[in-house]
Amino acid sequence: MYRKNKIGLVVPAYNEQRLIKPTLKSAPMLVDRIYVVNDGSTDRTASVVKKIKQRDRRIVLINHKKNMGLGQAIITGYRKAYEDKMDITVVVGGDYQMDLKEVKKFLDPIINGTVDFTKGNRFLYTEKMRKRMPFTRLLGNTMLSFITKMATGYWKIFDSNDGYTAISREALGKVNWKKAWKWYGYNGDWMARFNVANIRIKDIPRRPIYLEGERQSQIRIGKYIFRVAPHLTRMFFWRLKKKYLIKDFHPLVLFYMLSFVLVLLGLIVAINIIVAKLAGDSISGNLAILCALLLIIGFQSFGFAILFDLQINEKLQP
Repeated sequence: MYRKNKIGLVVPAYNEQRLIKPTLKSAPMLVDRIYVVNDGSTDRTASVVKKIKQRDRRIVLINHKKNMGLGQAIITGYRKAYEDKMDITVVVGGDYQMDLKEVKKFLDPIINGTVDFTKGNRFLYTEKMRKRMPFTRLLGNTMLSFITKMATGYWKIFDSNDGYTAISREALGKVNWKKAWKWYGYNGDWMARFNVANIRIKDIPRRPIYLEGERQSQIRIGKYIFRVAPHLTRMFFWRLKKKYLIKDFHPLVLFYMLSFVLVLLGLIVAINIIVAKLAGDSISGNLAILCALLLIIGFQSFGFAILFDLQINEKLQP
């Protein structure tokens, strides 16, 4: 227990027989219950956890018969923590890359009533630690974070796919977890749902841990981005519909739609101009002006839409 709040810790694990032990041993005593979700591991992860469980009664082992995805593993832990009436539920990976000594930084803003959800941000840490992050991962996380900002409406949140998080019991109850994304890329999906539910989020600087000689990631960041980009696009339009059309109306939807239409038309005209130029045909001055106007007004509309989105969601990012 921490500051009169029951703390649950969810640890999703898939083939983590080597690193699950140090991960669980690092859990501080303020954690009341540890939910290890073995997501269909094919190695000795389950047996290792069972052995540790004999010495640490806080551990609850939940086994998925088959691999159901990282998102589903966390949701399984969330449901059990909610059922056990945990006030705050923390999530860390089973790969020992998240320092549980820093957990109080994630808990305090929620207990103080400032926010409902906290998440790690490795980019806010010291310059020395940022330099230690592999360049490909740094670049990939930066690109993904910018895409996620637009999809979720949390424009101040960075390092969106960091898995070190904490969430209040109240916030857990606001989300329809049956419809939430279950696989990799769940972060953007969940944050879009948080935005519609008006859940307040805060970035917490945390120390990134990269273990020499150990697997650093189960996914390739390039493939990951291309894989989640279509879903993030769908969540962007879902968020606009739910938040700015169904729950309440705001003209930023019109600005977004207008910008997409005008930019698309402008690009079509631009392509026609380029094709005509390459073919040696003369270009009408009016056509060039039309192309410029379509693109300029389109990008201006897009800028206004983002500005409105920023202002509306300002209160959700204290």
